[in-house]
Amino acid sequence: MSDHTATILWVRKDEGFLKSQYSRNHTWSFDGGLEVNATAAPNVIPPPWTDPAHVDPEEAFVASVSSCHMLTFLHVASKAGFLVDRYEDKAVGTMAKNEKGVPWVKTITLHPEISYGGDKIPTAEEAGQLHHKAHDYCFIANSVKSEVVVSPVV
Repeated sequence: MSDHTATILWVRKDEGFLKSQYSRNHTWSFDGGLEVNATAAPNVIPPPWTDPAHVDPEEAFVASVSSCHMLTFLHVASKAGFLVDRYEDKAVGTMAKNEKGVPWVKTITLHPEISYGGDKIPTAEEAGQLHHKAHDYCFIANSVKSEVVVSPVV
């Protein structure tokens, strides 16, 4: 089908590497030229070895699931004849420990709040069906083992 690439670059700048005293800051570069400052989650590795202003992989994972759901929702809403004016999601990823005691993103809860325009506004049932269809077709949600819960804000 297609390949999607990212270049991840970290360069040691500290002398304390062997003591785990090194910066976790790095960059993500994408094919369109965008560079994103990234780091480890500050609640896992505290500053000064991380920068809370940078994106961490857990946040990016949650954002990826949310973004995919939104893009798929916009597609299915458009095909169903619903005019979407605005879509906002305050997605939350919840960490837990698995059966081996290793942390993982157990649940991602999406809280999409959608404003519609035009004369055709979906009922609560129709909106639920749109979200269900979007979830079923979202590439990212179909690629992960974390539970993804969609809890629309009405």
